[in-house]
Amino acid sequence: MSHVPILANYMHTFASNAAIGGPLKRAIDVFLSSIAIVVLAPFFLLAAMLLAFSDGGPIIYKHQRIGHGGRQFPCFKFRTMIVDSQKLLDDLLGRDHTARAEWEKNRKLANDPRITRVGQFLRRSSLDELPQLINVLRGEMSLVGPRPIVVSELALYGDQLESYLSARPGITGIWQVSGRSDCSYDERVKLDVHYVNNWKVSTDLFILFNTVTVVFAQGGSY
Repeated sequence: MSHVPILANYMHTFASNAAIGGPLKRAIDVFLSSIAIVVLAPFFLLAAMLLAFSDGGPIIYKHQRIGHGGRQFPCFKFRTMIVDSQKLLDDLLGRDHTARAEWEKNRKLANDPRITRVGQFLRRSSLDELPQLINVLRGEMSLVGPRPIVVSELALYGDQLESYLSARPGITGIWQVSGRSDCSYDERVKLDVHYVNNWKVSTDLFILFNTVTVVFAQGGSY
């Protein structure tokens, strides 16, 4: 199934529309992410060094995600998987029906063989997501917003896709402080839609505060 017509329709609809929160949300994003990059610089360095001395692969992983209005952008993360991860995933889903069912339900695997030992640490500590602060400064993401999705996930939002595309995807979101990866995909969609339809500055601040708690608890992250 081609998703190009879906994207084309929504990109036309949202071409001149501001993302939810408007200039206020954007100003908060730029201010807080700038401070975070400075404060968290030692952790950037730590993650980069761990990856540089692990398997010789690239440090930063860029994956195309769908942003506000259907625009695609390279979402930055510290690499947590083996270099040829897509081939391994395709092979696994082709021979393991249980893994395929789990992937089709959640778009994640609880025991993902593609993740390296360094990657497991980066994910558990959420250090892998630090480069997304650059995406925030570039205007492609927000500190808080819907979970960034790939093209193949567009159809899974059904008639709620408009809500997703009216916002910038977030480094964190209501889905993260409500169970993180333990949420089913349908639950994440409902949470994202609820966030978009009921956005407030106070909600963003609440989510940011609780994200810190979730990260330190290291619960449900894979």
